[in-house]
Amino acid sequence: MLKTHGCGDLRAAHAGEKVTLAGWVHRRRDHGGLTFIDLRDRSGLAQVVFNPATSSVAHAVGHTLRGEWVVQVTGEVARRPQGTENAKMPTGEVEIIAGSATVLNESKTPPFYVNEDAPVDEAVRLQYRYIDLRKERMQRNMILRHRAVKFMRDFLDARGFLEIETPILIKSTPEGARDFLVPSRLQPGSFYALPQSPQQLKQLLMVAGYERYFQMARCFRDEDLRADRQPEFTQMDLEMSFVEMADVMGLVEEMHTELVRKIVPEKRLLATPFPRLDYKDAMSRYGSDKPDLRFGMEITDITGLARTTQFQVFKAAAQSGVVKGIVAPGCAGYSRKQTDELLEFVRGKGAKGLVTIALEKIAGSLEALTQEQVRSSAGRHVTIDEIKAMAGRMGATPGDLLLLVAGPEAETNAALGSLRQMMGERLKLADPSVLAFGWVVNFPLLEWRPEENRWDSPHNPFCAPIDQDTPLLDMDPGRAMAKQYDLICNGYEAGGGSIRNHKRAAQEKILALMGHDAAAREEQFGQLLGALEYGAPPHGGIATGIDRLVMLLTGEENIRQTIAFPKTQNGADLLFGAPAPVSEKQLQELSITVKEQQRSGERPAGA
Repeated sequence: MLKTHGCGDLRAAHAGEKVTLAGWVHRRRDHGGLTFIDLRDRSGLAQVVFNPATSSVAHAVGHTLRGEWVVQVTGEVARRPQGTENAKMPTGEVEIIAGSATVLNESKTPPFYVNEDAPVDEAVRLQYRYIDLRKERMQRNMILRHRAVKFMRDFLDARGFLEIETPILIKSTPEGARDFLVPSRLQPGSFYALPQSPQQLKQLLMVAGYERYFQMARCFRDEDLRADRQPEFTQMDLEMSFVEMADVMGLVEEMHTELVRKIVPEKRLLATPFPRLDYKDAMSRYGSDKPDLRFGMEITDITGLARTTQFQVFKAAAQSGVVKGIVAPGCAGYSRKQTDELLEFVRGKGAKGLVTIALEKIAGSLEALTQEQVRSSAGRHVTIDEIKAMAGRMGATPGDLLLLVAGPEAETNAALGSLRQMMGERLKLADPSVLAFGWVVNFPLLEWRPEENRWDSPHNPFCAPIDQDTPLLDMDPGRAMAKQYDLICNGYEAGGGSIRNHKRAAQEKILALMGHDAAAREEQFGQLLGALEYGAPPHGGIATGIDRLVMLLTGEENIRQTIAFPKTQNGADLLFGAPAPVSEKQLQELSITVKEQQRSGERPAGA
């Protein structure tokens, strides 16, 4: 080994020991005849002193060092002179008096400073990701990710799970998102697909009798990207035999509870056991099936009150739809410009409009408010008594701003849900040190697609209906509820799972309702349907996103900060310049012809 200790491992107890360190020059300072450097490796920082009185040769080397050079230093650990200790560094009580030093490699001036946390354009960070990954923030994220995954592995191993790898090259099947396709050289014109998830494979393992499976599965989906989504990602994937919903949910809840307490003890769980929300209730109260439970601002239905007003917009909406709203605490002072911005926001989320009612801050209660102390975009079409009734129903107080939307229930819930999340972030209502896990259950099993004249699954086609709703599949499939459970946290879906159909007839009925005829069912799902005829046990499972979970644990706002080598928002790899054209020889080997207009030869946008 080129070093005896990690830079960040030295403490006062090491004083007097001779050590050899190796790492990168984090900072360099010249103080008269002395040269100081902070030497960095993955374990942390150590201060090294180059003193000509100790070693003129080492001092000469120290004088040449520059940022990000790789250097090896041998010297004695000494306590820092009294008054010079650095309490901000774990190694701040000691320093290494250099006796010898060797430059292992020089470095060009990096495109950004590693020893500063100043903002850097993300395209530059991703192009030079190997430098960006040297930063303390990124190393902290990668180390926490490792520890979280190791915890999961150990947790599941202790409970009888086997880690089994499943293929990356599989067959394309319709499971929701668009597949990434891989052409076959040996079978021209045929393609593999990269797995969107190991869904069918893990069910086959249950049929094979393994009972408890898991893996940290690589998954691939060719879909539009966003802050919490990447084209390739990792999920903790598990499946269990002879279980019901409560068994899977209980295991996963225990694992996440223990993980948070062990890996990020500085975080606080909002509630244990995790609260459970009915899907319809979640959509009605929060306008989302993955609500942020760290703050209230729940959606309130005031349709009954709206029917009795003289405001025609409300009266008309209340006849065929709903009137609902949220309370923005302390926002009665919002200007016309600010409320207009909120109007444009909800229009962008599908609402036709937004009615705002500002309740002036007064010493008294709602009952003391006068018409002159209320500002509303509805003018005087809503009386002061009607406003008081609405405000009382919504739990508002003087100084608050009522934000009301009228229209069809689904669109109204969705618009107010987005507005609630945005206002919660703007007003900083969510405590960043809190993790608010919860479960959402009782999802619809199927949703009608009128443009395609068929039913579709909101999650995946392998989910079983709750037992008492099985007869509805022959009468009214839209009313059937699923044995589906989603794990949510801080406004994100952290995972999703279900109890599966373990009998062929039950699975085929779902696929038939989704528009797959007998030939298509056999072609696309024959491997699973056939297996279900050979003693498939009752089984179910879940998959939770590792990248997204680590984003929540670290407090990052983008999963790109939790992945070593991520893609950009448009799927580009700026480090390797991918995706990129390939040679004509490679295309010929694969029997592929590319249209000329698609072969511009340009690097991906953003590269």
